[in-house]
Amino acid sequence: MYREDTMAVGFPSQEQLENLRYYKYAAVDKSFVTRYVLVHYWNWAITFFPMWIAPNLITLIGLFFMIFNVTLVALYVPSLGTEEEEVPCWVYFSFAAGLWLYSTFDNVDGRQARRTGTSSPLGELFDHGCDALNTTYISLLQAAALGLGQTQRTVVLFIVTMAGFYLSTAEEYYTGVLYLGYVNGPTEGIILTCMSFIISGIYGVTVWNTPLVNVPWLSWIAYIISPETTAAEFCVDTTVLLFLLTHCPVVIHSIFKACQEKSLNFLSVLIDALCPIFVFGMAEYLWVISADSIILQDGHFFLFTIMTGILFGLMASSIIFAHLTKSSFPSLYIPVAPMIIMSVIVNAPSLIERAIVSPQQEYYLLWIILSGATMYYGGWAYLVIHGFCRHLGIHCLVIRREKQPSRNDLAAASDGALVKNNSLIDAQDDMEQGHPAHDILSDCSPLHKSREEYR
Repeated sequence: MYREDTMAVGFPSQEQLENLRYYKYAAVDKSFVTRYVLVHYWNWAITFFPMWIAPNLITLIGLFFMIFNVTLVALYVPSLGTEEEEVPCWVYFSFAAGLWLYSTFDNVDGRQARRTGTSSPLGELFDHGCDALNTTYISLLQAAALGLGQTQRTVVLFIVTMAGFYLSTAEEYYTGVLYLGYVNGPTEGIILTCMSFIISGIYGVTVWNTPLVNVPWLSWIAYIISPETTAAEFCVDTTVLLFLLTHCPVVIHSIFKACQEKSLNFLSVLIDALCPIFVFGMAEYLWVISADSIILQDGHFFLFTIMTGILFGLMASSIIFAHLTKSSFPSLYIPVAPMIIMSVIVNAPSLIERAIVSPQQEYYLLWIILSGATMYYGGWAYLVIHGFCRHLGIHCLVIRREKQPSRNDLAAASDGALVKNNSLIDAQDDMEQGHPAHDILSDCSPLHKSREEYR
């Protein structure tokens, strides 16, 4: 059974599972769009979900909308828009619908948990795990819809999107609160991204290759940055600036305040929290942009993104797991190590003037890391979900109901009650006739038996 398996595997530990009793979900969303618009939409959307559907199942279904669209990218836009590909307009409309449905399901699952009384720490872990995977999926759809192609800007967009989610996750670990500002990615960011998908569906991705100087209401920006900057490049550059100037300072300040309240060394905490994602992002960038790498040159960025996304999902899920179980901040060396090793191997010709792997071997290694990461993350997720479900007495994708008695059980209970009633009648007759009835009542009356036990 689970207890024995846990003792053998050692993960999650019994202490970690016991710490789940301290779980309390806390989130702050200061977005005016959420407060005055979307909350009413979500309250309306939840009415379409039956009471028997599990919250985690809603989350998973939402993720499948995104997986479907990622498949469309592989089939219709594998080059992410750099080549002259005949992409049906409905593909981009599907991007918008899929992302909006994912966002809807992602916000409805919590409401479903509250109205069915099935809120649990597993729900938060499952939700954040799906969000982490979806972070990479959104980047792929954005690159395809903006026509960025397999370029360095696409790599930068990919890394910044992951880093933003990572920092929010680390912030929640130290503060205990998921904080979303007045303008945040899960709200305004989703809306703007869906709008960009719709624009691509109407006008085609070539509209994003238009220089800003040719756009009347944006031409003044072109003279500030560069007249040759396109709309797609402007979107990526703006995302990077918002990440550096707004998101990073807010997260670092929140962690600083949490360290003061908990009497923690801020510098040590900052190194523990930021070092993994910094090394992960730098190694990823150095691997991809290397002149000796096949990722961009031979058009394997899609495969690279899926592989990296799984490693990132493991990183984010590990932090949330540590948050829920009151564990120390995870080291994350397992998902980071493959990126470091590959970045060194691929750049070997520039470092030691000697190639360690051939282009074909790099391609095989890419598949090996993808397979290994998938199996490891899958095994990790199974152990955690299985441990949480066993300890909390719940199911992951099904709402656990109390077992209803069968007809045979009801019949047996009815017969037993009839026998007891007849015994009581006989006892009363015996008492009326002057015979003692203590022995009969002690067997038939639960109240009498309980009093005997108390004595």
